[in-house]
Amino acid sequence: MNAVEMQRRTFDFAVRVVRLVRALPKTVEARAVGGQLVRSGTSIGANYRASCKARSKPEFIAKIGVVEEEADESAYWMDLIIATDMLKPKLVEPLLTEARELTRIAGKSRVTASTSTRATRRISNGQ
Repeated sequence: MNAVEMQRRTFDFAVRVVRLVRALPKTVEARAVGGQLVRSGTSIGANYRASCKARSKPEFIAKIGVVEEEADESAYWMDLIIATDMLKPKLVEPLLTEARELTRIAGKSRVTASTSTRATRRISNGQ
């Protein structure tokens, strides 16, 4: 998957999160969880776009790390929605699966970038 495809995927994820939150019941707790999910779910795409514009490898690693954290947090809020019966699992699970996949993708990108940075440092230090 290239950067443009990942940008589209994270944008689509954000749209789906907004739609899911709209379906939550109008209770105090659902509004609180929904607010958290909207923040984390929409920040994935914004931070991924920022990682694509990174001026350095360390900046990329930091931004993609935020993507990983926000995707994992989104999964947490969706797990909570299911566990507390705010919505039926079948409505949440496809988006929860996507959150977990985005977490794995971002995590692998972070590890790969970190590993290549360490290898580059060893080479430039003559090790």
